[in-house]
Amino acid sequence: MSTEIRDLEPRLLFNHFASLIAIPRGSGNEAAAREYVLSFAREHGLDSRVDQVGNVVVCVPATPGHEAAPTVVLQGHLDIVCEKNSNVTHDFLKDPIPAWVDGDFIRTRGTTLGADNGVGVSAGLALAEDRVGVHGPLEILCTIDEETGMTGAFGLRAPMLKGRIMLNLDSEDEGTLFIGCAGGGDTVVQIPVARIDVPTGATGFTVKVTGLKGGHSGLDISRNRGNAIRILARALEAGAGVDGAHIACLEGGSKRNAIPREASACVWVPADHAATFADRVQALATRVRVELGKADPDLAIAVEPIGCDLRPVGQSATILRLINSLPHGPIVMSQDIPGLVETSTNIGIVALTDTECTVTCLSRSSVGPAMDTVRESIRSLAELAGGTAELVNGYPGWRPNVDSPILKVCRAVWQEVSGHEAIVTAIHAGLECGVIGENVPGLDTISLGPDMRNVHSPDEYLSIPSTARFYAYLKAILARLA
Repeated sequence: MSTEIRDLEPRLLFNHFASLIAIPRGSGNEAAAREYVLSFAREHGLDSRVDQVGNVVVCVPATPGHEAAPTVVLQGHLDIVCEKNSNVTHDFLKDPIPAWVDGDFIRTRGTTLGADNGVGVSAGLALAEDRVGVHGPLEILCTIDEETGMTGAFGLRAPMLKGRIMLNLDSEDEGTLFIGCAGGGDTVVQIPVARIDVPTGATGFTVKVTGLKGGHSGLDISRNRGNAIRILARALEAGAGVDGAHIACLEGGSKRNAIPREASACVWVPADHAATFADRVQALATRVRVELGKADPDLAIAVEPIGCDLRPVGQSATILRLINSLPHGPIVMSQDIPGLVETSTNIGIVALTDTECTVTCLSRSSVGPAMDTVRESIRSLAELAGGTAELVNGYPGWRPNVDSPILKVCRAVWQEVSGHEAIVTAIHAGLECGVIGENVPGLDTISLGPDMRNVHSPDEYLSIPSTARFYAYLKAILARLA
């Protein structure tokens, strides 16, 4: 008999997690999840409040005798990244996540799991009703829209919180304490296009790139995983030459903060390239598999002749050259923290209409001027291609504080509960800590979480034993602070 998620230990945490993954809660669609948190507060007689942007705070009284302890904020975000494989039928607006227990892991069937950050929210709610252990006053802060714009964090105001110690529960490596993060910003490139007549004698083909792992555009950017958009552009150029592929439709990626796993195009190939087009594309696929190695071994590029009824765009060569020229991947490594990416860019989404081709890139860096430089280089490439680039307002990084009092507490408690030194580092991803810290002066913050892997992709999974240890660790931290 299969194990139910609600039967896992710690049961309080996994009961909430099972409820949350049954609630559609993609970014911008958090209303039902917010109501779940508010209903929990009403059921347990806890005060709660909602701010003007939709963030929720649940106030939890201290364990009797510990009322004088400092108030601690436990923070997570309600929304999730909605990614699925193209062969999976799933409606993120109404369907529950198809999660299941696989030994020591919780996995899903072709969609994102939403452990990022369902686990953080679940842990906060579980601690609010846990009668074992002690803690001072708690504020469970559940923010909205972390994954697409950090709207909740940007809209949060200091009066919403009394606590000035915050445990952000949105990290993905047990035993690692994060004290800093990268800032980020989108750059949206737009190239004007116009439809032209199909070249005489041309043959229509569909080309689809699949089988890639994808993943988080910050955490996984250094893992040498393939970018489906870039690979597709290379395949079209290899098959027909950059001036030979006449693009009629083009799409790839769905989230600017996820490495694109799939991309497809309809193209018209001139008669002198049509006979060898498929063979040339497969030869390119073989080369790319060598480049990717074990990091992404399942790349597949399918080529099929079609009766395409769309006219191509006259700017096809420009689009391919642009995509193959845009920066993607790690650009600079940190000089302070070995192995940490300092600056990177992800080519996240491409789309083609009758009037323009749009390419959305997300750049990250823990050094603000470095991120600005990368985004300006993207703007320059866009203008060289006859287009424009909008540098969308970004979000700040979170500057590490090695003298943080809460860091000292968390390090000491981890040593006691695990017998090991905690890893203290920064993360090449956007956490809400930097934004919230700017809006709530004097906030002492640290970020922690259990082991979860491949977030932002359908291969996302959560470690059950690690989640149990993470919850016990949280309880020990709160007991020490109380």
